[in-house]
Amino acid sequence: MCDCLVALPAATGGRGTLFAKNSDRPPAERQLVEWSPPRHDRGQLRATHIQVPVHGAETLGCLLSRPAWGWGAEHGVNEAGVAAGNTTVFTTTDPRGAAPGLTGMDLVRLALERCTTAAAAVDLITSLIERFGQGGSGHDPALSPSPRPYWNAFLVADPVTAFVIDTSSREFAVEAVAGVRAISNRTTIPAFDRAHRHPRQPVERLVDPRWHASQAVLQRQPVTVDALQAHLRSHGTCGDPGWSVCMHVDGVEATTASMIAQLRPSAPPTVWVLTGSPCSREYTSLSLAEAATTDLTGV
Repeated sequence: MCDCLVALPAATGGRGTLFAKNSDRPPAERQLVEWSPPRHDRGQLRATHIQVPVHGAETLGCLLSRPAWGWGAEHGVNEAGVAAGNTTVFTTTDPRGAAPGLTGMDLVRLALERCTTAAAAVDLITSLIERFGQGGSGHDPALSPSPRPYWNAFLVADPVTAFVIDTSSREFAVEAVAGVRAISNRTTIPAFDRAHRHPRQPVERLVDPRWHASQAVLQRQPVTVDALQAHLRSHGTCGDPGWSVCMHVDGVEATTASMIAQLRPSAPPTVWVLTGSPCSREYTSLSLAEAATTDLTGV
């Protein structure tokens, strides 16, 4: 599932861009927070389900939060100050018929490892979708024997700009953020949403209460880290029981990781990260410079 928010500097009182995300996954799935150091890729890179050519690409150092079974990341931030995250969306196109391709998590990690601006991340994500498509299960095969592929929405940000990408298979739309923006488990770019959202998705019960709560938090400006942490821990934002921003749906979905990133032009990103439920754990705060040398076990 997942909820993702961004506030650009004009909405944070000049404190830079604030990016926040809760990662909602199967409750038994293990998620890791880890540092991915810069490397030199050659030939083919093995993502979760397919290989992609990399042509001697130099990567950026990234702090990533990823399910332990897969290659891609639910969210993260890189040393250039770009943050990104994805959410599951449902559209009129059934993802179960898609050939193996890149998962939304693969696309997040590929963008973070290779892009120094949010605009470049948009270009990379959309070009990879056009070339390789989205496909393959987004869930641990050990926990979910039946494949569970899905399409994705993305939120990408840097110290001065941010963008939303809505997708359905190889189709997509991009919207620049003006001030603040939230995404959840539905398409939210109006024209794309009208054309592609699945008519039977119960967004009124399972998605919109969370999405509207995120929008309300972003309207209370200046947006602060404390306000975002409180929101990511909140339970009073659900339609059906458990479908809150801090999610607890027994045997189905739970918040398994959370991140807030402060992105500034003149300083390394500062991040607040945890695994598990934000309502029961404290965030670890560190600069991205510290992330490369910190033992992140147990975060």
